[in-house]
Amino acid sequence: MNLSGPFIRRPVATMLLSLAIMLLGGVSFNLLPVSPLPQIDFPVIVVSASLPGASPEVMASTVATPLERSFGAIAGITTMSSSSSQGSTRVILAFDSDRDINGAAREVQAAINASRNLLPSGMRSMPTYKKINPSQAPIMVLSLTSDVLQKGQLYDLASTILSQSLSQVPGVGEVQIGGSSLPAVRIELEPKALDQYGVALDDVRNTIANANQRRPKGSLEDSERNWQIQANDQLEKAKDYEPLLIRYQDGAALRLKDVAKITDGVEDRYNSGFFNNDSAVLLVINRQSGANIIETVRQIKAQLPALQAVLPSSVKLSLAMDRSPVITATLHEAEMTLLIAVGLVILVVYLFLGNFRASLIPTLAVPVSLVGTFAVMYLYGFSLNNFSLMALILATGLVVDDAIVVLENISRHIDEGVPPMKAAYLGAQEVGFTLLSMNVSLVAVFLSILFMGGIVTNLFREFSITLSAAIIVSLIVSLTLTPMLCARWLKPHVKDRQTGLQRWSQKINERMVAGYATSLDWVLRHRRLTLLSLFVTVGVNIALYVVVPKTFMPQQDTGQLIGFVRGDDGLSFSVMQPKMEIFRQAVLKDPAVLSVAGFIGGNQGTNNAVMLVRLKPLGERKISAQAVIERLRKEVPLVPGGRLFLMADQDLQFGGGRDQTSAQYSYILQSGDLAALRLWYPKVVAAMRELPELTAIDAREGRGAAQVTLIVDRDQAKRLGIDMDMVTAVLNNAYSQRQISTIYDSLNQYQVVMEVNPKYAQDPITLNQVQVITADGARVPLSTIAHYENSLADDRVSHEGQFASENIAFDMAPGVTVEQGTAAIERAIAKVGLPEDVIAKMAGTADAFAATQKGQPFMILGALVAVYLVLGILYESYIHPLTILSTLPSAGVGALLAIYLLGGEFSLISLLGLFLLIGVVKKNAILMIDLALQLERNDGMSPLESIRSACLLRLRPILMTTLAAILGALPLLLGSGDGAEMRHPLGLTIIGGLVFSQVLTLYTTPVVYLYLDRARHRFNAWRGVRTDAALDTAL
Repeated sequence: MNLSGPFIRRPVATMLLSLAIMLLGGVSFNLLPVSPLPQIDFPVIVVSASLPGASPEVMASTVATPLERSFGAIAGITTMSSSSSQGSTRVILAFDSDRDINGAAREVQAAINASRNLLPSGMRSMPTYKKINPSQAPIMVLSLTSDVLQKGQLYDLASTILSQSLSQVPGVGEVQIGGSSLPAVRIELEPKALDQYGVALDDVRNTIANANQRRPKGSLEDSERNWQIQANDQLEKAKDYEPLLIRYQDGAALRLKDVAKITDGVEDRYNSGFFNNDSAVLLVINRQSGANIIETVRQIKAQLPALQAVLPSSVKLSLAMDRSPVITATLHEAEMTLLIAVGLVILVVYLFLGNFRASLIPTLAVPVSLVGTFAVMYLYGFSLNNFSLMALILATGLVVDDAIVVLENISRHIDEGVPPMKAAYLGAQEVGFTLLSMNVSLVAVFLSILFMGGIVTNLFREFSITLSAAIIVSLIVSLTLTPMLCARWLKPHVKDRQTGLQRWSQKINERMVAGYATSLDWVLRHRRLTLLSLFVTVGVNIALYVVVPKTFMPQQDTGQLIGFVRGDDGLSFSVMQPKMEIFRQAVLKDPAVLSVAGFIGGNQGTNNAVMLVRLKPLGERKISAQAVIERLRKEVPLVPGGRLFLMADQDLQFGGGRDQTSAQYSYILQSGDLAALRLWYPKVVAAMRELPELTAIDAREGRGAAQVTLIVDRDQAKRLGIDMDMVTAVLNNAYSQRQISTIYDSLNQYQVVMEVNPKYAQDPITLNQVQVITADGARVPLSTIAHYENSLADDRVSHEGQFASENIAFDMAPGVTVEQGTAAIERAIAKVGLPEDVIAKMAGTADAFAATQKGQPFMILGALVAVYLVLGILYESYIHPLTILSTLPSAGVGALLAIYLLGGEFSLISLLGLFLLIGVVKKNAILMIDLALQLERNDGMSPLESIRSACLLRLRPILMTTLAAILGALPLLLGSGDGAEMRHPLGLTIIGGLVFSQVLTLYTTPVVYLYLDRARHRFNAWRGVRTDAALDTAL
């Protein structure tokens, strides 16, 4: 059956079918979103709870632990971690990748409700949850600065105006605001005045709460009108609170301003943001899942002039960070790489055939196949990203293979004197099954990735389906458009009318065939030696895989750095600010840095800060982001009590079940015995600091946060009628920035915050002056019933899987791979000798690397099994698929040897290259074996004669397809623009594998074919089964 026959006879229908494919693909292309990497959903839910004034240990025991117990009953949680700091707790829940995030959110809310009675009664609100995707980095950061307005006012503008407007832009997901907090009325009490007038803290709190009300008051109505009842019960500004009457004393009014300083301030004094050299409020913008980053950013930028216009003239709205330029440049580089690959591939066809008309045929076939793939991408909801574009670049060499096989076979018949129309029928019929087996088995390789699960499937799903779609479309085009064009465009062979290039090409081809025939005959006479070389390649594969350096993913250069500033434990906010300023100025001075923005304090603690560093475009700075980091590590000055950790921001983030750390890799210790954890953690840190393979180690040096422990004499307190609840209430009122009342506005809600004047909260000795009310109403100083002791405590308490944990963040030293670094850590930990109740494990990227490395051999084996099954079904044979698969060891040697010799690292991208080699290299064997079987079946040749003839006849298309694949991957290897670090390993793996396998498989394949054919005959003879070629080949 000739599938191409109807299309050769109906050129108009064939052209219109191709045009329809192009139109569908072209329309789909304009609808595809743009992103740096495929959409990868890691179902993660973050639960946040606050209790102002509570210490980290109190938050961990009274908030984190009850929540963790409730969440522990939820199915599908892979990791659960919590971090408790001063007044704040975050519980991070990571679920199985196939877990429905909405269903998980409902169960999380139910667990929060179930834990209501176990949480502290003083919490102003229940814990809240938020669904996040840690694989998605913010697409833009905006800054608000002003020389006139206070930061609380800037925050209010960002919250009430900008955040609402930006959230309505199509494609925008969440808008987060940082760098300050909402405006608030701050009541700063004077302890001496309170003592002088005999006023208790609760008296002040109740006075304020009763004076500031916003409750329904009803209405009046007669037969004609209705009156709404309002009152001046809402106090909005600090001046409104000053005259509040606390009580009459000695006939005189005692007002709030007599015992307190009332100011218009912010809710949280320990929170600050900056942009370059200015104080700033920052808006961090995240996109919706699947949204087009480039289009979303474009629409945001279009809104900025209108947003600036509604802001006060003294406020400046600036762009602090923008991901779109790097993404656009990366995609443009990939698109240019694609065009270069197409051009090189067409050049191969032209040089081998020496026929301009012939070279035009793949010129049309390749674009139809690639553009048609966009329609499939759109149907699957894919995006234009690095991986899908890499798939299209590599597809260029693959889809042209199909056109080359058809074109070369038809051209060969024309060169033998067959008319073009008949040659098209005959040539297409001869290679139809060959094309089917080549492409179906190739698709099987990539579709097998979808069943492997885990990170690999999530990461390579778009790549696999995109490439498979291109292959399928190419198969259709090669059986329809290509033979039709050959029948119409190629001219009959006239020897005297050949061009100089055609004669040169034919002469070169004849010499190659003659030289190959001579060497092939020698190989066929020395089959055992050739077979031995095949077995040697298998062993070399194993050896190279063991010794080649391995890593998880290539280090991306996204044009962004993330800096983490760690102050010593217990460092105050006021001391931390100048340290941060030193680091900020040092980073800004670097010639590669464009801008710096960040936060100090907030939920991360007063001794921590985050810095977002925006680099200049790669073409301007000339060095990679990692090189900038290495330079800054040398240039940033040493600051006593502070350390700066820098890491290159990555599009793909792992370890979403935990808080982001200050380095690429993490190591976690956990134990149910807190004392054991505190004993062994410093020993592990010390052991890791001695490893030369690691750098930028960020670990807590000890329990260094200062703590004041109040020791209450309970008997004395009982005699005075004072209980612990009264003591904690007094301390809460005085030192917790307690929110005691709410101010309701038409656009937002604001708080009234009460505390003692900060100057009375700078020394523990001031605790002695705090007054407590006894049962008979007398006021006694706290020192009457208690004394305090200074001690050290944790400024952050972490849990991992409900157990106490500690984290160590680190980077690999220059030139050290993840495999080498993790191996060094394992050796060091083995020497430390941790007890059984202390568990140590990798986390985040290092953990993901370990998981994928263990599964890599099984992934490759799964792909080989898939190819064997498909080929066995197509050829109705158990033996012939083994002959085809025998070509693969040489490809593995070439790929691994290229990586090893050129100083590369075997990563997941390299693994993807191996999968591609499995699909590409076997095509050469299929070309040989399929023709050999036809010659045996149709011409009655012996196995030796058939395989020798097949090798010589298929040499030209094999060389053409291999060279096309190599040149299609060459731009990936040689590219140096944005995103090249992701494409380079793929190009290196493919080219190395193809070059080595091309040389070897031209000789090993016929030898293996003969040995296995002999084994098949002997096996059938032993079983007494008559050999019938029809049973061993596909019909």
